[in-house]
Amino acid sequence: MGSTMDPPGGGYLHLGAVTSPVGTARVLQLAFGCTTFSLVAHRGGFAGVQGTFCVAAWGFCFALSGLVVACEFTRLHSCLHLSWGNFTAAFAMLATLLSATAAVIYPLYFTRLECPPEPAGCAARDFRLAASVFAGLLFLAYAAEVALTRARPGQVASYMATVSGLLKIVQAFVACIIFGALVYDSRYGRYVATQWCVAVYSLCFLATVAVVVLSVTGHTGGLGCPFDRLVVVYTFLAVLLYLSAAVIWPVFCFDPKYGEPGRPPDCPRGGCFWDSQLVVATFTYVNLLLYVADLAYSQRIRFVPPL
Repeated sequence: MGSTMDPPGGGYLHLGAVTSPVGTARVLQLAFGCTTFSLVAHRGGFAGVQGTFCVAAWGFCFALSGLVVACEFTRLHSCLHLSWGNFTAAFAMLATLLSATAAVIYPLYFTRLECPPEPAGCAARDFRLAASVFAGLLFLAYAAEVALTRARPGQVASYMATVSGLLKIVQAFVACIIFGALVYDSRYGRYVATQWCVAVYSLCFLATVAVVVLSVTGHTGGLGCPFDRLVVVYTFLAVLLYLSAAVIWPVFCFDPKYGEPGRPPDCPRGGCFWDSQLVVATFTYVNLLLYVADLAYSQRIRFVPPL
């Protein structure tokens, strides 16, 4: 006699959530993330804004990875008002960027081959070296998930799993780097032209985040016009806006008439306005290239309802 407790769609637990290639990558993310966090918290140590960012990035990625695995394993993601495919693809790309950044910052600021003074000693050095290795493995685990879930040509997939969707996450991440440099004594308020550049960065960032949010929440069908067409138009406008910023920012920061063509010799290391302006200029060009690539790829995809 059949039991009335049997679910109509099969077992309650989905073993493929941890045994499939993507599931294996997610389990490794949890293992490497927990190990990295524990090594740093136990004896590796961290300090300052850089260390806090690394620990926050690892903690955030671990918490959401645990949520994703738990929801996949118990099939509870079907109860969430989200486009699950878009959510997991967007998070995997974001986690890849965060873990890559932390995997560079932590060794750069905290890992040395020589032993630090007591009471930390050589034990702290060994823990920091081990944390750096596992931070790199964590990045590879997230990158593997992105590679495994990325949409292939001709494949029906969630928008955020396409190259265009993944580029949206990278664009928003690069914009956050620009904002960080802007608030760190970049002197952007001296000229209306540089304020225009800040407006460009902000407008494009907000629009990109809106595209991601609409995709993740599955509300792309209620916009009154085709989502893919809207995304292409916005991306084209973003290319034009970033092109203007790519011309204006260097002129008003590095031209002798308005700014400093070279780094001032008396500028303090780690707190120089010229360094912040250079970071903004560099990542302005990075984001411009990302938007151009996004526009090119957007011509090759066709939007389907959220998966």
